[in-house]
Amino acid sequence: MASQRAEDARRRIELDEMDRRREGAAAQKLIDAFVEEARAKGLPTEPLRAQLLDGHRAKTGRQGWYLNAKESLAIGENGEYYQLVVPGGLKERLRGVTLEPSLPPLHVGKGGRDGETGYLKEFLEWRLNAG
Repeated sequence: MASQRAEDARRRIELDEMDRRREGAAAQKLIDAFVEEARAKGLPTEPLRAQLLDGHRAKTGRQGWYLNAKESLAIGENGEYYQLVVPGGLKERLRGVTLEPSLPPLHVGKGGRDGETGYLKEFLEWRLNAG
């Protein structure tokens, strides 16, 4: 009985991961189209800064386009999806942080309560229209 439950749990995890990868691939297509259109429009990139959990900002060494007013999400100049809220303290404020791209979601901020939730496509369109 316990081994069956463990097997069922393992299978659910595998299925969830497959869904995340499938969603990420679909979201990446939207991002690739965004990058192409942003470049065609001459939309300039800017240095991306991460927001530390204590509220301070830190340099990242990356360029891209912010996707929201809080500047907590961005698309890198080569199509990477970044979540810009990161742990850190004084050392990171002084030296900067290393960003790792995340698997992009089709629905941004799902389950969040900060008011910055919605479909990735809408965030990308907002950024293109904002100039």
